Amino acid sequence: MKKATLISRIILGFIYLVFGLDYFFHFIPYEPNHTGIVAAFKKSLVDIGYFYPMIKSIQIVGGISLLINQYAPFFAVVVFPISVNVFLYHTILVPSAWWMGVLLLVPNLFLGYAYRKYYSGMFIRKPKL
Repeated sequence: MKKATLISRIILGFIYLVFGLDYFFHFIPYEPNHTGIVAAFKKSLVDIGYFYPMIKSIQIVGGISLLINQYAPFFAVVVFPISVNVFLYHTILVPSAWWMGVLLLVPNLFLGYAYRKYYSGMFIRKPKL
């Protein structure tokens, strides 16, 4: 379980760090040529102005956290909605790249299971102050 958690943490952290940094520094030469609704969706997110820099900054911080194993359970939860969105984007809008979403979602789900004892406080029905 420890080795699987380590591998999942490194895979997820590395992917988020690399793709987060690529947004700011453009070192991956691939530029997808989307058309139609996919292009309109991406353009609207870029045109909003704050969305991509915010998400990519969260990816960078989360990726570093997962790689160095500092606050890893917290950042596994923080990046989980991003993993779900990437999975849905790549399975519904760009189905030819479905594996990219799986590559994020599976390790993220596994980390959620591996760190489940740290999340018990999040699932209190009626917290007492």
